[in-house]
Amino acid sequence: MTAMDETRGFLGSLGLPEGDLYSLPTSSKRFPDGGQYRFEVPGIQGPAAMRSLLDKLDEYGIAIHRVTQTKGIMTLLDSEIEEMVSLASERGIQLVLAIGPRATTDTSASVKTEEGKRIGYRLRGQEQIVRSIEEVRRAAKLGVRGFILYDEGCLWVLCEARKAGLIPADSHFKMSAHAGISNPCSARLFESIGLDSVNPVRDIQLQMLAAIRQAISIPVDVHTENPLSSGGFIRHYEIPEMIRTGAPIYLKTGGSVAGTHSWDTTAEQAKQRAKQVALVKRMIDEYYPEAVASPAGSISWGGANE
Repeated sequence: MTAMDETRGFLGSLGLPEGDLYSLPTSSKRFPDGGQYRFEVPGIQGPAAMRSLLDKLDEYGIAIHRVTQTKGIMTLLDSEIEEMVSLASERGIQLVLAIGPRATTDTSASVKTEEGKRIGYRLRGQEQIVRSIEEVRRAAKLGVRGFILYDEGCLWVLCEARKAGLIPADSHFKMSAHAGISNPCSARLFESIGLDSVNPVRDIQLQMLAAIRQAISIPVDVHTENPLSSGGFIRHYEIPEMIRTGAPIYLKTGGSVAGTHSWDTTAEQAKQRAKQVALVKRMIDEYYPEAVASPAGSISWGGANE
């Protein structure tokens, strides 16, 4: 046995894959409703874009399961949040709002430097943690239960707040790709402190996705396409294998319409995002028709094995 074999064996003893899974095994894990995949449309920053997106999807006869807003709760009026909550409730879909503030809106210039970009969207100082918790509490009072996080410390303390009753017990936390999660060990760590779904880095390869899936039970959120600012690559032909190896999985679709992560999507651009969902659905129907989507209109929060 070589030293590397010993290392791989140690990882296996922890219930982790011994390496990336180039065999691309089929995942037997599912959402609680039996589905392998769900559609998520990110970058819907307000109620007008959300309504336009949903109306266009109705024309295509396609149902989605989750809408995410990425600019931050603090950019929305109470009335706008309430309207988005109402739209989500009418359709039986999940609404996820992004926590703010974050590094890009902090008073520090570090994140805007080449060296400082490595901070991602993480929070600097305890006051930013306090403000982030306040953002969650505000949105929760207006009916929101889904939140995108960017900082592992913020995740930990929000999970503690959820257990303590400071925020609703059914709050759902998903980690952004900006947190840089890119291996099974990181994904397992985040799951262990209470994460409900994980978005790995945008260029995660299939063998890496398969290894992450082996290590965790919570859903994986994968970008099927990206804005120019994060690579601009479109992965539609990989989607059937993403579903097969990564289930339960959220297919984050429509990002190529945007220029950046926090792009302020117009109503017309929201319709273009709906078209991208239709294009992805065609890929699934053509190349993996037996794939099972979660039923439309009845999505609840929860992990894959509940």
